[in-house]
Amino acid sequence: MTKETFLHDKHIALGAKMVDFAGWEMPVQYTSIIEEHKTVRENVGLFDVSHMGEVFVSGKDSVEFLNKIVPQDISKLNYEKAVYCQLTNKNGGLIDDLIIYKLGILEYLVICNASRIDEDLNWMVRNSKEFDVKIDNQSHNYSLLAVQGPKADELMRKLGLSTHQESFTIKPDSIAGIKVFVSRTGYTGEDGYEILVENKNSEYMWDKILEEGSTFGIKPIGLGARDTLRLEAALHLYGNDLDENTTPVEAGLSWSIPKDKQGYYNGKEIIEEQLKQGGKKKLVGLKMLDKSIARHEYEVYYKGEKTGVITSGAPSPMLGANIALAYVNNNDEICTGTIVQVMIREKLHDAEIVKRPFIQKRNKVKL
Repeated sequence: MTKETFLHDKHIALGAKMVDFAGWEMPVQYTSIIEEHKTVRENVGLFDVSHMGEVFVSGKDSVEFLNKIVPQDISKLNYEKAVYCQLTNKNGGLIDDLIIYKLGILEYLVICNASRIDEDLNWMVRNSKEFDVKIDNQSHNYSLLAVQGPKADELMRKLGLSTHQESFTIKPDSIAGIKVFVSRTGYTGEDGYEILVENKNSEYMWDKILEEGSTFGIKPIGLGARDTLRLEAALHLYGNDLDENTTPVEAGLSWSIPKDKQGYYNGKEIIEEQLKQGGKKKLVGLKMLDKSIARHEYEVYYKGEKTGVITSGAPSPMLGANIALAYVNNNDEICTGTIVQVMIREKLHDAEIVKRPFIQKRNKVKL
């Protein structure tokens, strides 16, 4: 049975086109993907991302436990700060990518991808045997709303946000008179916030944000624009760009892995070796040199031989070009500026390897 968020009826009332995504019936678009995309880049948009998972981890050994299951060093995470993480298996492959927030001395919030909640929980429980830790899945009790775009902060002030936050922080606050957790995070490459609210208050919060945001040009945004926004920012999508046979190094996430972390974590030996030598494959950005679109699982060729596969591809509304992410063989000749070919309907189309992200991200805010 397809699941519905607490805001399902709101989406229907707004005329959203609904689709199945990771077992959830979600809005893919309300008007047009391009219009919604540009709204987020130029003004502010509101997303229902309540299909994401919220798992609270607490207890005497919570730091040691988290340090075993992710390559990042959770012992260095400060109060009310967040860190982007990867949940790795024993071979260094990616079970999921996460954001971990520190809520208290021994209390953490783990945000999981919707399609991976069960797998994540199973792996966490399996790895918790030797630790004094509580793993509490509260995904069914919370809704998550994302307010994203250059006018997001101004709107949040109007809604009553009382604290000033840097990027990748989380704080308890009151928005429109409702107690919530507010994080300055997102999945668009723009400045923005994510609001964790109890389900019973989610419909009121949704309506209030749209009402107060009308003066800023706010629009509800579906999964279609969410995908093109994250692709322009070269942000990974689990199941497309990440899977259990891909390591963080191969996925271009070496920047997130500390080189001096002490102690064991799942897949450490393989990941550390790849940090030195590289993996079997690497993630690259592609810009198509004609009007063709490179889609998921299309093959990539170099000098007449298959070298990789497209993981994500779509038109870029801001660049007016078709862009893609792809895994290719870890060959030094295949680098920025190299011309490769993508097989589309049994014909090869030229593409240039370009730097990621495809557009300048504007999501880093410091006070």
